Amino acid sequence: MAFGFDAFLARFAMKRAVSASLLSLSSLPKSRLSGAPLTSFLARFSCLAPSPISPSPSGSPLLPPFFPPQFPSRPLRRGIRTVSVEPTPPKSLNTVSEVLAAFESLESSLDDDTLRLSEQLDLLGSEELEKALAFSVKALQFFEKRDGGWSLPVAKVLCLMGSITCKMRRYDDSLDSLETAAQILEVPRGENSPQKDVVMTTVAVQLQLANTKTAMGRRWAALTNLRNSFELKGTILEGNSKQMGSACKDLAEALAAVLVFDEALPLGLRALEIYIRHFGESSEEVVQVRRLLGVIYSGLEEYEEALEQSELSRRALECLGFDEQLCQVEIDGANILIELGRLELATQTLKRVGQKTEKESETRAFVLISMAKCLCNQEKFGDAKRCLEIACGILDKKEAESPSKVAGAYVEMSMLYETMDVYEIALSLMKRTLAILQDLPQEKHLEGSVSARVGWLLLYTKRVPLSIPYLESAIVKIKDCFGPKHFGLGLATKHLGQAYLDTNQPQSAVEMFLCAKDIIDESFGLQHEDSIETYQCIANAYGTMGSYERAMEFQQHVIDAWENHGSGSWIDIRESHRLMEQLKKKVRGERHAVFPANSLPTFMLENKSAQDGSSYRAPDCPI
Repeated sequence: MAFGFDAFLARFAMKRAVSASLLSLSSLPKSRLSGAPLTSFLARFSCLAPSPISPSPSGSPLLPPFFPPQFPSRPLRRGIRTVSVEPTPPKSLNTVSEVLAAFESLESSLDDDTLRLSEQLDLLGSEELEKALAFSVKALQFFEKRDGGWSLPVAKVLCLMGSITCKMRRYDDSLDSLETAAQILEVPRGENSPQKDVVMTTVAVQLQLANTKTAMGRRWAALTNLRNSFELKGTILEGNSKQMGSACKDLAEALAAVLVFDEALPLGLRALEIYIRHFGESSEEVVQVRRLLGVIYSGLEEYEEALEQSELSRRALECLGFDEQLCQVEIDGANILIELGRLELATQTLKRVGQKTEKESETRAFVLISMAKCLCNQEKFGDAKRCLEIACGILDKKEAESPSKVAGAYVEMSMLYETMDVYEIALSLMKRTLAILQDLPQEKHLEGSVSARVGWLLLYTKRVPLSIPYLESAIVKIKDCFGPKHFGLGLATKHLGQAYLDTNQPQSAVEMFLCAKDIIDESFGLQHEDSIETYQCIANAYGTMGSYERAMEFQQHVIDAWENHGSGSWIDIRESHRLMEQLKKKVRGERHAVFPANSLPTFMLENKSAQDGSSYRAPDCPI
């Protein structure tokens, strides 16, 4: 199916090829805005007073630069560093020892330099986070006392604390700090206040909120903060500046990661135009944008446009001499050719790339997976399985080294095994993917989709009770990552309803089916077969509960929808009418009426299929 699970996860599979480009991207009560002291907020950090300083071994370098540009090209990875503003530090600090020594000299007389030094510690790595948080708390106490409550420096410190606690995986604390900072920055200020400083700090807060929510798997909620930061950047950046190009690219990447391709496309095209003007057609920066546009066009199923971007990227990388990236772009191009049905040309491309790769390299494994995809399209299943076996042997050794890439590859391989009806291997690969994703916060958006896949495979292979926890978990995660109206959420919800129905929970099943109906109707329309099947599921569930009148309402919709499909759906039309007759018999109290259809004994279903030429159709895979 065009909107089935394969199409959905295939888009995620493309992320493997552009993982370097696609970035990993709770509000508080309004009473907190009253200007009251921060006593209650500080209480939870009261144990973090700076401890006696014990510097790390001298020579541990800091991450340069000490003060970054106002809007770095990858702000979602740099987080709070955008809080730093233009003043130059009093001296250059190059090691952990120097930073900690500077703290010792400032402890008796805190000022704005304390905040900058806390930021410096935030850049050092996980081993210094506790110290950075402790000094940030002390700075917060100082600024709150000096300024008499809410102020811009307080907001900066809270933003820094949000960054630090996010890195420590204390996400609730991070959100608490950042939401408080955001509310402080919303308070109107006088004409003499430094408006540019306020805007820059607000941008930093919004970006860090997006970081934290993304780490929690809440990508959909993070989009609001990313859009806010983008709008604010537009107020202080020139429309065609490099920084504005980076801002367009970053937001396009975030939108593509949650499959909002239609909104991502104009941003990606604008970023491309700006980057070509500043960097030139054959630059690495332009190649990154073109690869992103390839993902977006593929997500929109505009494969000719995607192929054009891939070819332009290939030419630029040949000029630049970037062989590793060139191989990835050529693999991407081959995958697009497969989508277009140009299998011979795709095979030639993959063979050429394979000759340039090392025997045990990741790139060779990706070539083999794409070759298996090409072979599957030609129904050469034996050769496809051999390619996948070799690829799996390579990737087994790469899990610790490149877990994100390996997880994406396992998803692709599982889909191909399922195409070949090898369900146990498909299920095993999906479970291995889940195990990897649990340790990758930046890949939380994949976890819900893979959980849905595992749940469906268990449902399809008649292990219904085992499928339920996977489907329940998937629904929560898909909603957080892709929003409450995404078609993947609707399909996963429908399959959870089927699992509840199969385990004699018809009331819960009806609730799930009705939720799924609203999403699927909006996504596909009332005449789409996924929508019709959902109505049939609802009729089945009401029939199981003995609510025959309600069942007949939905069964009539099924009849009308199939009849609108015309004579090509005559088997479905006949079956939907047969089920309606069974419902009418149930209403009349006839003992031999059978509803729903799956309550027929197995041998009767087999006989019916043999007589009318139909076959039992399992529910479509989620997403």
